[in-house]
Amino acid sequence: MRKLQAIGTIFIITLSFACGSGQKQNDQKDTSNTAVASAQSDTKNILVFGDSLTAGYGLDDPASESYPAVLQGKIDSAKLPYHIINGGLSGETSAGGKNRIDWLLKQKTDVFILELGANDGLRGVPVSETAKNLQTIIDKVKAKYPQAKLVLAGMMVPPNMGADYSSAFKTVFPQLAEKNKMILIPFLLQNVAGIKQLNQADGIHPTATGAKIVAQNVWSKLKGIL
Repeated sequence: MRKLQAIGTIFIITLSFACGSGQKQNDQKDTSNTAVASAQSDTKNILVFGDSLTAGYGLDDPASESYPAVLQGKIDSAKLPYHIINGGLSGETSAGGKNRIDWLLKQKTDVFILELGANDGLRGVPVSETAKNLQTIIDKVKAKYPQAKLVLAGMMVPPNMGADYSSAFKTVFPQLAEKNKMILIPFLLQNVAGIKQLNQADGIHPTATGAKIVAQNVWSKLKGIL
């Protein structure tokens, strides 16, 4: 029973993202400049598309403390030629994301990480509608960048949404991942949600320390495809 209560707490916190509604000069030879330009052209983009969690809501410096920013640090440390684009927007729903994705896809996307759906659950949006919206987003990415590697962050809803709704919502993410051959992060806030010292005063959004753990959750799946 204690374990079930803990899981329920995690679900509730996960679903509350909507509260965040409201980012050497080289003068030696021409060949050096060519090398720099070549290195830049070889850099690939990772678009992280999500809500307040991705945006880094409530952090002192989202540009350096959000989990996408922490991911960039890991990428740089590994000397991998990838640049993170933070496409997070506080309060975003799957419907909003469906309408916003086209603008972000103007930037070449080599890896796409999708983190949306929690706010849908908070609003009690029909699971079928959330699944349809997420699939539309995925389809748009595939159509424009068919070679892009795809990653999906799993989300959950609290038990008080009803057993049937909770179960159906939870299964949307592994189903979409399997259907679209995406890498699945089972639960983005694993080892963070429900832990007071890893969350801000609202008990919802991770602290800078919590964001580092979230980044590690993503990195554990992401590093194998970079």
